[in-house]
Amino acid sequence: MPANLTPAYFEAEKRYRAAETIEDKLKALNEMLAVMPKHKGTEVLRAELRTKIAKLTKEAAKEQATAKRGGVYHIPREGAGQIAVIGFTNVGKSHLLGSMTAATPEVADYPYTTKVPQVGMAKFENVQIQLVDMPPITDQDARPWFAAILRSADALLLVVDLEIDPVTEVRELVAELAKYKHGVNGLDAGSGEILFTKRAVIAGNKSDLDPDGAHLRELEAAYLGKVPVVGISAKCGTGLDALRKALFDSLGVIRVYTKSPGTRADLSDPMILRVGSTIEDAAEAVHKDFRRNLKYALIWGSGKFAGQRVKRDHVVQDGDIIELHA
Repeated sequence: MPANLTPAYFEAEKRYRAAETIEDKLKALNEMLAVMPKHKGTEVLRAELRTKIAKLTKEAAKEQATAKRGGVYHIPREGAGQIAVIGFTNVGKSHLLGSMTAATPEVADYPYTTKVPQVGMAKFENVQIQLVDMPPITDQDARPWFAAILRSADALLLVVDLEIDPVTEVRELVAELAKYKHGVNGLDAGSGEILFTKRAVIAGNKSDLDPDGAHLRELEAAYLGKVPVVGISAKCGTGLDALRKALFDSLGVIRVYTKSPGTRADLSDPMILRVGSTIEDAAEAVHKDFRRNLKYALIWGSGKFAGQRVKRDHVVQDGDIIELHA
């Protein structure tokens, strides 16, 4: 017996095939089931739709359970490193993300505009740094997953408002981070239990509203020497180049370039290594076989002379060019 499916069914089926979320797929499947003629010719198809609906309903429940455990916002690391952008409400974090990257976060003057992590890539010279703009640190809705992103970040960018009292704001931010058992290298976290410490940069935003620089000088007097401090205006674009440099330095990484014999190094495509890495580490980053079979390397940069032959334990520096010989 033919199914005699209606145009309304085929329209719903088209929406189902185009749907990208479980919620939209379930909505379309239920509509297909509702408009399907009820007769013997559609029994098998109705059973198939019910099976799909049951399967998707289980997947939706699993996603909700994952969200409650805080695992829904995993941000895969990209570029030279990942930096979590931390601050209180209305300090200009989202404006800063939009000014430094191609991201287009919602920017507004009312509190708690950022509800979920916003990701953008900030260019520094020939590398990209991943910035993750977090909701305000006091946002209770973000608490289940906030700590997970803090743990995965390589460093933190603490954004404070130069218009008000940035010194106190940094102190309060550090206290809030301690509630997640995170501390900042160089700063006292108080009496809380700290399980993780991160490098950080302090960005005093809204320098355009601190015209004589008094608040920025107070911020530098309190924290410079312990943590890098950069005065910026996300609105006007001032200080952003200095901030990019400070962020790269906070990652604790270097750029190393490889070349084959008789060729030039591609200086637009560096290999990212941790500070303190050796020729041996660089070889492994290229391929495991290189480390195993490596005999020596030639180096341009940190050697005593261009093309110096160095051993496997030679510590490479930012900007070095190496030629590996197996």
